Formats: sequence, structure tokens, C-alpha cells
Amino acid sequence: MRALPRAARWAALPLGIGCGMLAGLGWGVAATPQYAATSYVMVVSQHADAPAALGFAQAYGRVVTGTAVLAGAQAAAGTSAERLRGHVASQTSPDAPMISVTGTASTGAAAARYANAVAASLAAAGNRDTSGTGVRLLLFAPASAPGAPSSPSAALSAAVGGSAGGLLGALALLVRPAARRAQDTADPAAAVPAPSVREPA
Repeated sequence: MRALPRAARWAALPLGIGCGMLAGLGWGVAATPQYAATSYVMVVSQHADAPAALGFAQAYGRVVTGTAVLAGAQAAAGTSAERLRGHVASQTSPDAPMISVTGTASTGAAAARYANAVAASLAAAGNRDTSGTGVRLLLFAPASAPGAPSSPSAALSAAVGGSAGGLLGALALLVRPAARRAQDTADPAAAVPAPSVREPA
């Protein structure tokens, strides 16, 4: 079998980039934009014990998406606790007794509403145990509706898709010569010429 012309082999690279860009652009246009809004809850120790406040912040950060917190937030969020669980995430800092509650939704107003509802429910749940824990949870900074989506734009999706397509095209260029070398190794007779036979005089 004759090898493909060099120009045809290299066509895999621009073809991969073009297909990747088209796929990424299509995804960016078809996907629903997602907005993210973050509310911050601070843990304050009643005994001026900073390490205790930090430890409780880490603990409360793990129960943000718990059943009790989400059940108390669903009325203010305007959605069920089950749906709310998939649209809220939390994060804590190793240096400050602060909990961030981030809500995501298809609109900025809904994202802020989810974050604030869960943050308020978390603070209320934590403050019910103040007498035993010695700490209070304060809504430090409520979330506000973002003006722009946090999901990638169509142009960025196209760029990412083009990069992925170019990588696949480059891999195709590398794999093809390796496959030919493997075929030659598996069939030594194809690489070694047959001995010539001399006719008797």
C-alpha cells in the first residue's frame, strides 16, 4: 500500500482544529448561560477564641448542603431542597472563620436568591446551638445578582474546542507512523528482499 502524500497526512491537524472549534462554538451557543453568586457567613467566638471559631467554620462548611439547612432554605429560595442541593456549593478558608455559599442558576437573581437563602438557613441552624458551641454565625456579606454569566462564552468554548481538536490531530500524526513501524516489525518478510536465484549455466 502506498503511503499518503505528506500534505494529506498533515491535513489531520487543521481538520481537527476546525472540527473542534465548530463543536465548541455549537456547545457555547446551545448551552444555557449559568450565573454564580456568593454569600459569606462568618463564625464569631463568644470567648474570643480564634482557633475555636476557625474549627467551627470548617465544621459548618461541611453541612451547608445537609438536609436540615436546605429544608430551612427552600421557602426563601423558592424551590425544593432536592433541587437546591444541585445549585449550591460551599467553601471554607484555612486562615479565616469564613464560609462562602455559592448559588448557581440560569439567571443572576435566582443564583443570588439561592445563596442568600442557604446562608441565612445555615446561620439560623448554627445559632440554635450557640449555648453549647460558644460561637455565633453572622451573615457577613449577602450575595448580589451578577451582571454577567460565569459559564464560558461561545468564543471561549470555540477556542477550547479548537485546542482539543488540534491536540487530537497532532496525536493522529504521531500514531500513524508508529502504526506503520509496527506493521513492518510484525511482517519481517515485507522488509527483507527475497534472495536472488541464479540459473545454472
